[in-house]
Amino acid sequence: MSIDMNMNILAVDDSGTMRVMFRQYLEKAGFTRISLATDGLDALEKLESEGPFDLIISDWNMPKMDGLQFLMEVRKRQAFKAIPFIMATAQGDKTQQKKAGEAGCNGHVPKPFDEVELKLAIEKAFMPQEGSPTTGEHTPEYRDGKVVIRLGHIQITDHLALGILKHWIDTGKISPTQFILETERLPGWNPIQEKLENGEVSGAMVLAPIAMDLFAYNVPIRLVLFAHKNGSGFVRSSRFEEGIYADKAEFYKYKVVNIPHKMSIHNLLAHKYLTGLGLKPGVPGQKAINVRFEVVPPVKMPPIMKEDDSVGGFIVAEPICTRAASSGLGSMEFVSGSLWQDHPCCVVALRQELIASEPDAVQELTDLLVQAGRYASENRKGAAEIALTFLDPEGKMGLSLPVLLQVLSQKNGITMDDLYPSIEDLDTIQNYMYHKMGIGKLIDLHQFVDLRFADKATGRCESTSGAA
Repeated sequence: MSIDMNMNILAVDDSGTMRVMFRQYLEKAGFTRISLATDGLDALEKLESEGPFDLIISDWNMPKMDGLQFLMEVRKRQAFKAIPFIMATAQGDKTQQKKAGEAGCNGHVPKPFDEVELKLAIEKAFMPQEGSPTTGEHTPEYRDGKVVIRLGHIQITDHLALGILKHWIDTGKISPTQFILETERLPGWNPIQEKLENGEVSGAMVLAPIAMDLFAYNVPIRLVLFAHKNGSGFVRSSRFEEGIYADKAEFYKYKVVNIPHKMSIHNLLAHKYLTGLGLKPGVPGQKAINVRFEVVPPVKMPPIMKEDDSVGGFIVAEPICTRAASSGLGSMEFVSGSLWQDHPCCVVALRQELIASEPDAVQELTDLLVQAGRYASENRKGAAEIALTFLDPEGKMGLSLPVLLQVLSQKNGITMDDLYPSIEDLDTIQNYMYHKMGIGKLIDLHQFVDLRFADKATGRCESTSGAA
C-alpha cells in the first residue's frame, strides 16, 4: 500500500545504539522526519512539545515508563489516542504480543529487525485491522506428482544439514521420490517465525523456543528432528584485555550483552553463565538487573561491539562468533557446548497439514536430513565447502574455508551426527526459561514432538513417542 513517506515519526528507545539503528533503518526505508525519545516520559513530553506526530514506534523494556505503560498513557489522552502505535521490542514471544494488542497497539515488530521488516510493520499499522494472521490449515502444493516442501532457514552453520541436502539435490547426487525441496533464505528469526505461523513455508529450521512458543498459541506445527546440537559461542569484547578489571564479573557489570532473540537458547545460556558469575542479567525494565540484554541482528553484533564501549560481549550462532574472535575483535568466552554439552538449539519444525497428508514425504525428508547431518560430521572439508556457498552465496559475510573448517572441528562445537529429538532437553529449556527467566509458556512436549519419523530415520526410539 502507499503510505506517506513524509510522515512525522516518533521513535522511542532507552538504548543509544538502538536509537541510532532506528534512525538508520527509517532513513533507509525512505522516511525523513524522525524524532527520538529515551523513554515513555521523554516521549510524552515530545508529543506535547514537538507534535503533531503521525506514528509512534516504541521499545517495550525501558526505565521510568516502559513501552506498555507509555502505550496505555497515549491511548488515554484524547489528543494522541488515534496515533498509530507500533511496539518494536525484544519481547518477541506471543504472550507479550497479545498484551500489546489488548492495550491498543497497531502492530508489533520484534527485535532484531531491519529496514524491510520495519517498513512492512509501518505499512500494516496503517491498514484496516482484519484480525490476527491465520494459523489454520494450508493445502500443500504439488508439482509433477510430488509435494513441494518449502523450508525456511537463515545463514548460520546450524542449518548446514539443509544446505548439504539442497546441494545433493541440485547436483543430482540424489533425487527425492516423494517431494520437491525448495529452500527460502530469510534475513532473520522474525520472518521465519511469521512465515511458519502463516503457512507461507511448509516448515523451517528454527530456534526451539520460538517453535515451542508458536505451538503454545495453537500454530499447527510439530517438531520432527533436531537441526544440530551445540553451535554457538559467547564472544567477550577485547576491552577486557585492557587489564583494568579485577575479574570478569566486574567487567560485565553494568554492560550490555547482545543476544539474537529473546526466545533462544542463546538467551538462556547467557543468563546461566552470567548468573554463575554472581551477576543479575536481564532485559531493561526488569528489577535489579546489572547486565543488560539487548536483541540485535546477528550480523550486526561484531560492528556494534566494536563501536560501542558499553557492549561487553555477545552470544550468537556460528560462524559469526568464530570469525569475530579470529579477527581480534574479542576473545571466545565460551563455546556453547562447553556450558551445556550437546544442547539442542535449532529444530526442524513442520506444518501439521504436511505431516498429516504426506507422511511418506516427511519420512523421506527426515531420512535425508539425518544422512546430511552424518555427512557433515564425517566429511568436514566437504561440508565446509558446501557451507561456503550455502551460507554466503553473494560473498557478503566474508566467510572463508579455514574459518568454516575451524567451526566444524571445534571442541564442544556444532555436531549433526545425532539429530534425534530429546524431549528431556527441550523440557530443560522450557522450565529454565519459564521458571528462572519468566519467558514463554509450558507446553505438553509429547504433543509437540512427533518422534515417528526420527525413530525410523535413526533406528532409535524414546520410551514415549510423540503425537500421531
